[in-house]
Amino acid sequence: MVDNSLMQSIKVGIVGCGTVGTGTVKLLIQNREIIKKKTGIDFELVKVADIDWEKEREFDIPKTLRTTDYREVLASADIVVELVGGKEFAKKLILEALTRGKCVVTANKHLLAEDGREIFEEAKKRNLFLGFEASVGGGIPVIKALREGLSGNRILSILGILNGTTNYILTRMFEENLSFNEALEEAKKKGYAEADPTLDVEGWDAAHKIAILSMLAYGGYLDFNDVYVEGITNIERLDVELGKELGYTLKLLAIAKKVDSEVEIRVHPTFIHSEEALAKVSGVYNGVMIEGDFVGKTMFYGQGAGSHPTASAVVSDIIDAGKFLLCGGKERFLLNWDRDKLKIRKNFYSRYYMRFDVPDKPGVLAKIANVLANYNISIASVLQKEMVCKIAGREGEPIVPLVILTHKAYENDIQKALSDVEKLPVVVEKPILIRVEEEAY
Repeated sequence: MVDNSLMQSIKVGIVGCGTVGTGTVKLLIQNREIIKKKTGIDFELVKVADIDWEKEREFDIPKTLRTTDYREVLASADIVVELVGGKEFAKKLILEALTRGKCVVTANKHLLAEDGREIFEEAKKRNLFLGFEASVGGGIPVIKALREGLSGNRILSILGILNGTTNYILTRMFEENLSFNEALEEAKKKGYAEADPTLDVEGWDAAHKIAILSMLAYGGYLDFNDVYVEGITNIERLDVELGKELGYTLKLLAIAKKVDSEVEIRVHPTFIHSEEALAKVSGVYNGVMIEGDFVGKTMFYGQGAGSHPTASAVVSDIIDAGKFLLCGGKERFLLNWDRDKLKIRKNFYSRYYMRFDVPDKPGVLAKIANVLANYNISIASVLQKEMVCKIAGREGEPIVPLVILTHKAYENDIQKALSDVEKLPVVVEKPILIRVEEEAY
């Protein structure tokens, strides 16, 4: 039994009542007694602001909580939850809340990845809690793991499948041999992809998330423009199938690695061995592999988006903010980061899958191998599919895909070599390049 005479009360206000906001309201109302029993805190939802109260929602928000004026939330709440999205208004709201001495919870990955420094430093200056668990991985507690459970480790690497839309598309291409466009249309029909899926399929959503995880893991700010981003719109089903034949599964992988004093931060289609745990993360699910120097590899898996999983993450931050307030700000959750930006390593070191469309005749491989050798790129294996004829060549000869897997090489050398190979008369189309994440090579 909870002694209600000892119960502490904290007022919560929410700005933005879309999918995640509605889920958060539902959780706070339906599970209010459960949260009381577990925390000893009564989180009272006092106001919910949104500009449109006519649209249908999965949960009927009590009319006494509704407002169209966000300032009512700022005036009445101890904890302000920003679930508006976007940058301009959300940034204004968060800074105004912090200036007024309010703890803040947000799910805004776009804002934190691109303009987070000002917000983090304002929270630190005012000794206020800033929670952003829901900004990465939906209901997966990966940010809490980095901030707390793994804080004693040097983080060696983070490999993440951080976008459910692209993971669903690539899963369907892998399992059903669909084209990219076919899989995308299916994702739209099922509600897994937006009408305009650009942020997802071009890699920007995953890039925002890996930027946030990188700042947490390596203790410094970064210029988001330094993150290498490549989406999946140019992926062909042929490469998915050829990769499968080589024992690989294709994922849009977000990668952060510490290399000496620099950090690699990149998002791109990546082949990983089909026996790896991340390769088995299918459909709309997310997975994150974090390797620390003492803990080794840890894996986080779950639903990376959606009303209820994301609301769960938002409420976990609300609870932490409540504990912070009841401790008088002594239980610090602030980020002690260097003021200097992280040093980003752009010439990363990786294995590569390269596909060339070439005539099926002697001497072709030797010509390409000679160019690669000029840039110290070592070939690990070769696959040529004689029975796959894409088009007729310049003189009517059959054109076949020639796949070369390299040992690890530097990105700059690979790009220069590909530029030279593309100029060879035997190469018909622009070469295909996909990076391979495999430590054994």
